[in-house]
Amino acid sequence: MIEVLIDSVRVSLMSQHRIVVLRESEGSRYLPIWIGPFEADAITIQLQGIEVARPMTHDLLRQIIDTLDGDVSYVVINDLQNDTFYAKIVLNVRGDTIEVDSRPSDAVALAVRTDAPIYVAEDVMDRAGMEPEEELALVDNEEEESRAPLTREEQEDLDVFRDFIEGLDIDSLG
Repeated sequence: MIEVLIDSVRVSLMSQHRIVVLRESEGSRYLPIWIGPFEADAITIQLQGIEVARPMTHDLLRQIIDTLDGDVSYVVINDLQNDTFYAKIVLNVRGDTIEVDSRPSDAVALAVRTDAPIYVAEDVMDRAGMEPEEELALVDNEEEESRAPLTREEQEDLDVFRDFIEGLDIDSLG
């Protein structure tokens, strides 16, 4: 498992979808995960220390776990199937380890409320992690001319990444 930190929560200008971007704590790869607006707000509110009048869903989950004398040991984004990420919340309740299936957005929102570490399975990071610096590196004409032309698959991969970058709301990056 690879420990990650929350790099940012972003909004796509094109679709208004939210993305949580996780960054390797001791590496250079990033893992973008599309999430819902409510989960994005739940993560952002906690990270920014905003006080809310009533508990949000993830605050309620934390209170239930606390009431049961439990704690969140860690959360892990453990699988990727058909472009859908899967996660587990690993709890310690009175000495017993309990794994709960979760959406990554809910697992991350709970982790930020409990100061639990966030991990990504190595195979998930290998398949979906990105190194933006490599993708966005500017090349001068000499380097460009010495490169072999991109394959169709490589161009499609770059087009997806380019669309992702162009759709980001720079003003919301903080």
